[in-house]
Amino acid sequence: MSVTLEQIAVDCADALALATFWAQVLETEVDAGGNQYAATVNKAGGGPAMMFLKVPEQPSEVKNSFHLDLSSSNWAAEVDRLVALGAKRQGEFSEYGVHWITLTDPEGNVFDLAEAH
Repeated sequence: MSVTLEQIAVDCADALALATFWAQVLETEVDAGGNQYAATVNKAGGGPAMMFLKVPEQPSEVKNSFHLDLSSSNWAAEVDRLVALGAKRQGEFSEYGVHWITLTDPEGNVFDLAEAH
């Protein structure tokens, strides 16, 4: 018996809006049937999907406990693209031989974009 990572669930205030942002980040589309209450991205693709669920506790006043780490070999252009999509810069770092920027999505969820080598 084994366990498979099926999807990453994200609590949010507007599922379709946040799913649309992440679909644009990942250069894909929101799966059919998405609405303001529940939406998925990459359900049929290879790897885990992202599922967005409207919950009454949003927006959260605390930092999320975990975050996504993304990477790109075209780092500077991707940072600009993500900011144009609605991400906000939080800080830029170079540690442990890695250069990355911390961003937040339109609902304030933290994620990182590292420079791939």
